[in-house]
Amino acid sequence: MGRAFVYVLLGGGVAAGYAALEFSKRGIPHGELCIISEEPVVPYERPALSKGFLLPEAPARLPSFHTCVGAHEERLTPKWYKEQEFFPGVKALQLEEFGVNVSNAENVCYLRNLADATRLVEVIKSSVGGNAVVIGGGYVGMECAASLVTNKLNVTMVFPEAHCMARLFTPKIASYYEDFYKAKGVQFTKGTVLSSFEMDSNGKIVQFPVQVTAVVLKDGNRLPTDMVVVGIGIRPNTSLIEGQLTLEKGGIKVNGRMQTSNNSVYAVGDVAAFPVKMFGEIRRLEHVDSARKSARHAVAAIMDPSNVADFDYLPFFYSRVFTLSWQFYGDNIGEVVHYGDFSGSTFGAFWVSKGHLVGSFLEGGTKEEYEAIAKATRLKPLVEDITELERQGLGFAVSLSQQLPQTQPPTVIVPSSTVVLEKPMYGWHATAGVAVAASIALFAYWYGRRRRRW
Repeated sequence: MGRAFVYVLLGGGVAAGYAALEFSKRGIPHGELCIISEEPVVPYERPALSKGFLLPEAPARLPSFHTCVGAHEERLTPKWYKEQEFFPGVKALQLEEFGVNVSNAENVCYLRNLADATRLVEVIKSSVGGNAVVIGGGYVGMECAASLVTNKLNVTMVFPEAHCMARLFTPKIASYYEDFYKAKGVQFTKGTVLSSFEMDSNGKIVQFPVQVTAVVLKDGNRLPTDMVVVGIGIRPNTSLIEGQLTLEKGGIKVNGRMQTSNNSVYAVGDVAAFPVKMFGEIRRLEHVDSARKSARHAVAAIMDPSNVADFDYLPFFYSRVFTLSWQFYGDNIGEVVHYGDFSGSTFGAFWVSKGHLVGSFLEGGTKEEYEAIAKATRLKPLVEDITELERQGLGFAVSLSQQLPQTQPPTVIVPSSTVVLEKPMYGWHATAGVAVAASIALFAYWYGRRRRRW
C-alpha cells in the first residue's frame, strides 16, 4: 500500500532544500513532507557545480554545499532529512533539440546536476593541456570557461551574440570581461553557432562512445578540440502539468503567493512566472536567489496565509570568477549610464526608464556598496539629470542609502564563504549562476494539514 503525505515537493533542486527548511522551521510533524527528485542525492547548492566543484585543487564536494549554506542557513545533509523523516523541473537544453546528434560523444558535457559535474571533472582531467570549446556565452559558458582555463586547458568560447552575457551586459561592460578573460587565455568566436562535430569514427554516430575531435561552425571555422562544454540555456520542464495549470512566459503562472491556477499547487524557482511588483508585470527569473526566496515565500503562504503578503521580490543576479565579482539588481531597460573606472577594478552602470532608476550593476564593490545599489534600485528614485547621475556614479546610490532610514535590511544575500575553500585567483561561493543554475521546478502540493497518513 502507498503512503500519503500532507506536503509534496516535486523537484529536488535548490528551491526544494529551502522549502524543506522553511517547512521544518514552521513546525510540520515528522513524516509529513515528501520530496520527489530524479537525482539520488538530497538538494544542494547547484551553482557550486560551475565554480568550486571544477577547481583543480581542493575542489568542493558534498556534503559541503548541500542546501541551505548558500544563504548562511543550516546545512541539510542526508542525516537531517532522515531525522525529519522527510523523503527525498527545468532541464538543460540539449544539442539534439537543434539537430546536432552527439548522444554517444563521451567528451561533450552539459552542466545541470551533480552527475553532469562529476562527468565533466573526469573529462577535464583527461584533457589537461588540450583544447576545450565552450558553446554559449551566458552564465554557464562564462563560469565554465573560467574553470577550464584554471584547469590548464586552452579555451575557446563560441556564441551567436555580439558579446558575452548579452541578456544582461552592455557592450561596454562585456568588453571589460572579455578583455579580462583574454588575458587569462580564453579566446572568443562570436557571431556564429555550432554547425556540426567531427568524430573519431569518420563522422558517423555509432553505438559505442566516440570522441569529438573538432567543432565545425556555421561561419566555416573549424576548432580542433579535446572536449566540449554546452551551456546554451534551459527550458522550463512543464510537460508534467501542461493542460492542467495555466502557463505564461514559458513557465507556470502563479500569483503573489506563488499559487498556481490550481489553488492546492504552488510553483517556485526557475519554472515560476510570478508578478514582480516593482515592474508591474509577470516575470520568470532563472537564478538561485529567486529560487531560494520564492520557495520560502510559498511555504509561508501555505502555512500562515492570513499573515503573508504578496511576494515582493527585487530581481538579483551575481557571479564570481577569477578575482572578479559583480552584482546586478532590478531591470536592464531604458537608458544606460556607465560609471567608474573601466580600466581599474570598480565600475558599474545604472538603467533609467521613464525618469526613474530601475537597474544597477556593480563590479568590485564592497558589501556596503552592493547593499547601497540594492536599496537604491528598490526605491526607484526619480532621476532628473542623467549627466549628473553619471557624474555622481556609485556615490549616488551610496548617498541615497545613507540618507534614508534603515527600516529593514536591504534585500541582499552575501555569498557564503563557508561552502568551499577560497582560492587566490578564483573567489567563489554558493551562487546561482549557472545558470546553470538554478533550481529544478518545484511544486508544493498542499493536501491539508489534517489529512491522515496511511
